[in-house]
Amino acid sequence: MNDSIRTSDYLLMALAALRGNPMRSLLTTLGIVFGVASLIAMMAIGNGATARIDKLIQSFGSNTLTVTSGSAQTGGVRMGAGSKPTLRARDADAILREAEGVLAVSPQLNSSGQLIAGNLNWSSQVQGVTSAHLDVANWALAEGRWLEPADGRGAARVAVLGQTVARELFPDRSPIGESLRINRSNFTVIGVLVAKGQTSFGRDQDDVVFVPIETVRRHLLGDPLMADAVGSMLVKAADGVNLDELQLSLGEILRQSHRLSANADDDFQIRNFAQTVAARSETLRIMTGFLAMVAGIALLVGGIGIMNIMLVTVTERTKEIGLRMAVGAAPRAILLQFVIEAGLLALAGGVIGVLLGALAAWAAGKATGMDVIIDSGSVLLGTLSSIATGLFFGYYPALRASRLSPMEALRSE
Repeated sequence: MNDSIRTSDYLLMALAALRGNPMRSLLTTLGIVFGVASLIAMMAIGNGATARIDKLIQSFGSNTLTVTSGSAQTGGVRMGAGSKPTLRARDADAILREAEGVLAVSPQLNSSGQLIAGNLNWSSQVQGVTSAHLDVANWALAEGRWLEPADGRGAARVAVLGQTVARELFPDRSPIGESLRINRSNFTVIGVLVAKGQTSFGRDQDDVVFVPIETVRRHLLGDPLMADAVGSMLVKAADGVNLDELQLSLGEILRQSHRLSANADDDFQIRNFAQTVAARSETLRIMTGFLAMVAGIALLVGGIGIMNIMLVTVTERTKEIGLRMAVGAAPRAILLQFVIEAGLLALAGGVIGVLLGALAAWAAGKATGMDVIIDSGSVLLGTLSSIATGLFFGYYPALRASRLSPMEALRSE
């Protein structure tokens, strides 16, 4: 036995040593298993959440502000957003006319309704919008056409369906040109939108019907007080516009339009979608950091466990080490043998951890509806982390073994 021994021989020797004590080897790797499993699950959930946020930004657009009616105070009671319709059509005109950097404004007036097509029915949200909404909300048509200005002026009874509504009411045919009944009023379907999926709050964005906003006022709500009312507005800014500054500008325009005194509360709310996304991203970053800390602690504990077991192994095999040195094995060969054994032990824990982490992430996704994405980078990082932990914590026991005196080692019991 000498230094010419090949690396494959070291691997075989390490495997034989691990097989000699399978239960001890399994228990030693538990820390590595949980550490890598935490790492894989963390990255899968983080990747899924990041993809969801990116999709959300893509679906809404990162340069969009939302203006809603409220908060009104009645008798000292502060009402929620949208509890009192304070926005009017003229507000949208004022914003488009006076605010710098605004590309388009899409006023909306929402209602809900029971939709009937043939012998099928479906309850959904009915949104009254203008022709600008398709661009402002970053929607796209799958088939048919979108609402035109003439549809609004004539309060036409035409409807554009989200994918969910189209699937539920027209499961086996194209809905274009078909008749649809909304709260006792007949509408003609003129278009179907591409699917957007769920929001980060789990709401199905495709469960919606778009009709002209004037049609909602005249035929669905039928309330004369809602003649020019607007429930909310989407404001699309040009690229490069500072949304915080635009938000302040919109507030001033709306306060002037509503003739609010200096000490009066706003009777509207403006939300910066980018701020909402940033807040959620920060929450995700904190959660990811916490999970990374858990994974790091588990790997540290696993590494200490490997070091302890390797120290015990060196003690138990001192005579074997002495015998190898007596027949010509160099200290470097002894060092390499035990380092490979520790690395192999950690690699086994890493592989089990990857599988366990993937299973945990899949289960979490199924249970909560979260998106989880396990990519090759996560698997590679988990595997390399386990190997690095094993090599780092296995180096000291291996170094100790390589520095043993052959004579003392042979005399040991």
